Amino acid sequence: MTKRALFLLLFFCPFFLHPFAIAKSDAASASRPPLIPQPREFENRPDVKLAGGVWISASHADRDDAFAAKDLTDALAERGVREKASPSATHIYLLHDSEIAAKRILQHEGISLDEAAQPEGYVLVTGARAVYVIAHSSTGIFYGVQTVKQLVTQVGGEFALRGCKVRDWPAMRYRGVHDDLSRGPVPTLEFQKKQIHTFAAYKLNVYSPYFEHTMQYASNPLPGLPGGSMTRDEAKELVSYAAQYHVMIVPEQEAFGHLHHVLRWQQYAPLAEVQSGSVLTPGQQGSMQLITQWFDELASIYPAPFLHIGADETFELGRGQTSSDVNSRGLGAVYIDFLTKIHASLQPLHRRLLFWGDVAMNEPALVTKLPKDMIAVAWHYEPEPNGFVRWLDPYTRAGMETWVAPGVNNWNRVYPNNDVALGNIQGFVAAGQTAGSTGMLNTIWDDDGEGLFLEDWYGILFGAAASWQQGTSDIAQYQQSYGAVFHGDASGKVDEAQRALIAAHLVLKKAGLEDARNLYFWIDPWSVEGEKIGAKLLPVSEEVRTDAERALTLLAQARGTASLREQDALAAIELGARRIDFLAFRFQIANEMETKYRGIYQQQQNPDARRQINNTLLHISSANGLCQDLRDGYGYLRSTYQDVWLKENRPYFLNNVLAQYDMAMAQWIDRGNKFRDARTHWNELHTLPAPEEMGMQPAKSN
Repeated sequence: MTKRALFLLLFFCPFFLHPFAIAKSDAASASRPPLIPQPREFENRPDVKLAGGVWISASHADRDDAFAAKDLTDALAERGVREKASPSATHIYLLHDSEIAAKRILQHEGISLDEAAQPEGYVLVTGARAVYVIAHSSTGIFYGVQTVKQLVTQVGGEFALRGCKVRDWPAMRYRGVHDDLSRGPVPTLEFQKKQIHTFAAYKLNVYSPYFEHTMQYASNPLPGLPGGSMTRDEAKELVSYAAQYHVMIVPEQEAFGHLHHVLRWQQYAPLAEVQSGSVLTPGQQGSMQLITQWFDELASIYPAPFLHIGADETFELGRGQTSSDVNSRGLGAVYIDFLTKIHASLQPLHRRLLFWGDVAMNEPALVTKLPKDMIAVAWHYEPEPNGFVRWLDPYTRAGMETWVAPGVNNWNRVYPNNDVALGNIQGFVAAGQTAGSTGMLNTIWDDDGEGLFLEDWYGILFGAAASWQQGTSDIAQYQQSYGAVFHGDASGKVDEAQRALIAAHLVLKKAGLEDARNLYFWIDPWSVEGEKIGAKLLPVSEEVRTDAERALTLLAQARGTASLREQDALAAIELGARRIDFLAFRFQIANEMETKYRGIYQQQQNPDARRQINNTLLHISSANGLCQDLRDGYGYLRSTYQDVWLKENRPYFLNNVLAQYDMAMAQWIDRGNKFRDARTHWNELHTLPAPEEMGMQPAKSN
């Protein structure tokens, strides 16, 4: 029998010989399986056994559907479920709602894909030996396939697919991730493909790379450093790759502020509002020429209907070349006028322009002057108990389309603060849906250059859930699903590890600190500022370390009981836990060293105390000394950090971060040597150097 003949036999039999062969459970179970995002409508049914393998067919003559079928085949093969074109296999059919077979199933089930569901929605129905994904579009077919992937389980060595009846479609049209490529990490093309593949698996459909100086332009080649920026060819390859996954790339090129790395070049210095600044001068003819050249090139590379012009945090506006104009017309008028001129200059590109909403929102009366086809991207990165209305109102009242931009709260932290991130994403996305926002961009920023994207998946996937699901997404439900869905961890230990790291952040916040900041990781505990931080951190250091080490233990246990997925992301979680643990450890050790040394220094004339001085100095600095503990800690974390960095990023900028590890190691090596010399000095002359000579602050007077 030919493959085509086999297809016809298998395809038509379920519907025309057995029109009611779709199995139903007597009653829907109260519990849903872990899914990200959760479908809009879900009914449990008996599981479908996959012991005989699967056979996937896309009957519609559509290249996109064939790609969806291959995507599912590949994903199941990675899990150990093989494709078999035989009667013993479970059949997975990908059908368009216009096909006769699909219509019969929909009619039998009493279910439909109405107009709201048609662009991206799907129906998923399981039978005794079959799975049916039905959609109006190839995009809907693709998203149904992503849900099928998540429904596959393994119990006692046997694969099965959770039986169900699903009708699902997104709450928001545009669901994306905005990734900072300009403040340190610049991902490899290979990793960007991994990002897009993963975004699509969780029904995200927008990727927005953020450029200040890291997109290479033929018209303006100086800022985009070779090896530290995306080339035109890389960008075009990524666009083509993303299209297969129904992801559009919306580039953001800052066109007003945040342009220090451009304006520091002599060629562009006259365009700066202030010398060595970051803001373009609106009144300079060269400013608009530069913007037009950039976006002409972007439009020729990225075919999406949107371009993002940035225009946030223009703090220097009015402080330099435009001071007289701002003084006479007002800051808001000058700002709004420049955005309007940018819009006019880029109109021949026939793209809708997104811009950050933080500046114009403070001038609601002037917002009405902006072109109505511009899209305001409102951003705010904290949970707001009183709501997010003020970030959206100026634009909705003016009749403008809005997107919302929450954040994963990764910036300036040794690991993202997911307590803040989840609360912010939950509230802002729900508020956006209520206000009629059509899109969501979940933001990642790398302000200090140390951010690792692999640490951010927890917040990214919740953004995917919140923007697809209608209304206010359930954080607790998500936290119970993440480990199973993303990592294949049935034990729940990965979820517990994430909660333990959230707890560490909360402990620091309750102690009067912000959270697990990079500042606390790098600052010298013996500096003036370090002592202030230590006064708050030390009382809770044991609790912080207990939470971080609990996370490490849970991750190790989870890995020991199953072959988990997304190993690189697990390595990044582990790195974050180790850095939080070490952050608190170094303050403990530095305090212990200082306390012990001040004690022996003050008691060096006491005959009883003198006998312990040599041992105390050996405890502080020797093969197993405290100085060496800090040296070793930074050294190990340096190597681990480098490993994770190179899993996702180009080498560009890495040395800037590693240099901090090197300096921290050198500091404790130097101090270890000083304590070693102090021991020699003690043994020979029976006197000790003052604590200040060892790097400590002068003792405070009572």
